[in-house]
Amino acid sequence: MELVELRSGGSKGRPVLDVRIDRLDREKVKVGDCQLASRAIEARLDADPSLVPSRYVLEVSSPGMERPLRKAAEWERFVGRMASVNAPALGGRQELEIVAVEGEAGQERLRLRDAKGIEQIIALADVKDARLAFHWKP
Repeated sequence: MELVELRSGGSKGRPVLDVRIDRLDREKVKVGDCQLASRAIEARLDADPSLVPSRYVLEVSSPGMERPLRKAAEWERFVGRMASVNAPALGGRQELEIVAVEGEAGQERLRLRDAKGIEQIIALADVKDARLAFHWKP
């Protein structure tokens, strides 16, 4: 398993830890995977009370359909899919198709295509936030 996203919320007395995991073999995350990860995380949290108060809520799940995109490998995995991308070079947030990831490690550039077919290249390092875009089809 790998950690995709960790969010915390709730209150100081009862924090909520929202953990999103993915499988290293790229298979779909199953309920059993979440149970395994949850038990391992709970054991660590319970062993060290300085991490969170004794009363906490732990939620473990898959990244979902609108998963965050951060690392080059994640972008490469989803070439051909649509992403909601927030970057200064784009003038804010836009929904774009992921065409390719180019360049050497640490200097990757994203080739993205808008709805009109216009391609743009931006540095991965310049992306403030990005998630896969998902639209329900009737």
